[in-house]
Amino acid sequence: MSDPLTLGVYNTRGEDYRRMMADYALSDEAGARFLDACPPPGRVLDLGCGPGAYAVHFAEAGHQVDARDAAEAVLGMVPEHDRIAPRLARFDDLTAVADYDGVWAYFSLLHAPRAALPGHLAAIARALKPGGVLFLGMKLGSGGARDALGRHYEYYAVGELEALLREAGLTPVDRWEGEGKGLAGEVQPSVVVRADA
Repeated sequence: MSDPLTLGVYNTRGEDYRRMMADYALSDEAGARFLDACPPPGRVLDLGCGPGAYAVHFAEAGHQVDARDAAEAVLGMVPEHDRIAPRLARFDDLTAVADYDGVWAYFSLLHAPRAALPGHLAAIARALKPGGVLFLGMKLGSGGARDALGRHYEYYAVGELEALLREAGLTPVDRWEGEGKGLAGEVQPSVVVRADA
């Protein structure tokens, strides 16, 4: 993510975001599904980790977690843990090859420009070990827009996401649709797609 307005929101509203994500991580079934699909111990990339709520969840389960985010203030909120390695990084910085058993890209890549998403998915596919899993959370809809806080989003249809995942060399195997309220207070439809390497 490189949009300065979006990064600015996370850097200035970091504490609000940390509280919101801590609540989500405690009650979210997607994290449990990820651990079922990618059982520990293993190596996991939390791509767009924010304040690290899910990174802690996965580390406590037994994974080694590389926690990456481009917003310095929220990355600084990732708790110290011997199985979490936080790193200030953008999506474009992912160059790993066959390093990860799982990648958790949970409502982070929706901030990437639409034209950049195929490249990011291809980089994730390269970073996964054979048989590794990606959990991708995105908001449903079409086009791009800014929310009430000024963050940039790209919206996708389920079929569009699944096609992009296949083009990247990943196989969509399951998905869960729902809706949720984000930091801006808007309730929006969303999907989490599991895709395997």
